[in-house]
Amino acid sequence: MSKKLKVALVGLGNIGKTHVNYLPKMNTVELVAVCDVVKEKAEQYAAICGTAAFTDFREMFDHAKPEAVIIAVPHYDHPTIAIEAFERGIHVLCEKPISVHVNDAARMIEAHEQAKLTYPKLTFGLMFQERTYPHYRKIKDILDGGELGRLTRVTWINTTMFRSQTYYDSGDWRATWAGEGGGILVNQCPHTLDMYQWLFGVPVKISAHAHIGKYHDIEVEDEVTAYFEHENGMVGHLIVTTAESPGTNRFEIVGENGKLVYEDGKLMFYRNRSSMLSFIKETKNSFGRVENWPTNIPVSSDTNGAHPIVAEKFVNAILQETGDLIAHGREGINSVIIANGIMLSSFKQAVLAVPFDADEYEAKLQELIQTSKYVKKTAANSQGQEDMSASFGR
Repeated sequence: MSKKLKVALVGLGNIGKTHVNYLPKMNTVELVAVCDVVKEKAEQYAAICGTAAFTDFREMFDHAKPEAVIIAVPHYDHPTIAIEAFERGIHVLCEKPISVHVNDAARMIEAHEQAKLTYPKLTFGLMFQERTYPHYRKIKDILDGGELGRLTRVTWINTTMFRSQTYYDSGDWRATWAGEGGGILVNQCPHTLDMYQWLFGVPVKISAHAHIGKYHDIEVEDEVTAYFEHENGMVGHLIVTTAESPGTNRFEIVGENGKLVYEDGKLMFYRNRSSMLSFIKETKNSFGRVENWPTNIPVSSDTNGAHPIVAEKFVNAILQETGDLIAHGREGINSVIIANGIMLSSFKQAVLAVPFDADEYEAKLQELIQTSKYVKKTAANSQGQEDMSASFGR
């Protein structure tokens, strides 16, 4: 019988339930413990999974002796649990985002590097499951192959993350500076921001407008419009909100050799016959355009099973010491840089150079927490479980 990895799960909210649904079915995993601060919830899922229940993650580490932990708790607690795990030589697979602010992300990455001096094979992965989606992988393949040539513009309108007031009222930590550390950028958008940096890197300038509680009774952002500039001259636009229905997910990537457009599950490549940048300089026709051929790029629309794929890669990297992770822990800081940069630019109403002062953003966040007069309204039975599948595969 092949060796199984002893895994513990911390956090049994909506996303924790997603992990509970597949972990017991993995033949390479032994789920040795589940943990949640709500005792009844921990005991309920422990009974379902046939494992041990804990309400304190340190006690779980001491008694269950997991080799790896999946962290699926509210964002502020990611660093605390991850760093404790690293110090004990426990592998970590962390939910998005890696942290609320850049300083905490840096602390987690540094803790992992320090722990590797004692535990050289210690693994740190992130649950960026959208990197497994066929359409995004095809886009990355085309970009990595250089088929678009020099990139000039990226525009991403992603307003498919609609959330009702009931959603925001479903937990006392949601949509507060103290409980969640932000709104759409730290909750719904980390996958979008990770995809952006995975494909194009981190911008060197950010100019953004983040609207606080524009459509919902919350104290954090629910609508964002951002403009990015990159070192190579490419510009980017990001438009996101949790208050648009029907929403749009339109992703345009323009390069000298054509344009990629992803929308409604279809990927189109408008391939130029020649470089538009060369054509600009060389043509004698004042109003001429580069000839192009539209091509429908076939990709699968199946985005099911993405979480297990990330987990399987993580487990195999540990047990077999082969293969690569879907997303390494050190990569998580990039999406946090973009998120924090957007908010700091909006707060200062100024163009922000990247890298920026991470201490300034953390201080602003603490100021928002300390001066908050917001009274959280939590709906009855708000701690119940909801089907998270509707939020995946946008």
